[in-house]
Amino acid sequence: MYKEQFIKAIQEKKMIRLTFFSKADGSSLIRKCAPMDFAPSRRAADKTPRYHFWDFESDTKNHTLSLLPNQIKFMENLNETFDPAEFITWNTTTSPWSVPRDWGQYS
Repeated sequence: MYKEQFIKAIQEKKMIRLTFFSKADGSSLIRKCAPMDFAPSRRAADKTPRYHFWDFESDTKNHTLSLLPNQIKFMENLNETFDPAEFITWNTTTSPWSVPRDWGQYS
């Protein structure tokens, strides 16, 4: 439902205000995030594609949110851009993105 909007935000480096169901909290949360990728999780046994975000407003520490489509309640693309250098610390050549983008050295 939100996939095209999400991919556009990746390509334009736009922040997202996300409302999602948190399994850990058992309720819906709202966070300001950077969209990262739409792909199966490398860690999960379930290989259903999911939305991957960088959560700038986590209550513990900034981290990746990997959410199944049914966990997304609402997604709003913001007019605020993000810098991938703020959170990408891995080699994107050895762990490539599924969604194409032009993020310079972080593509």
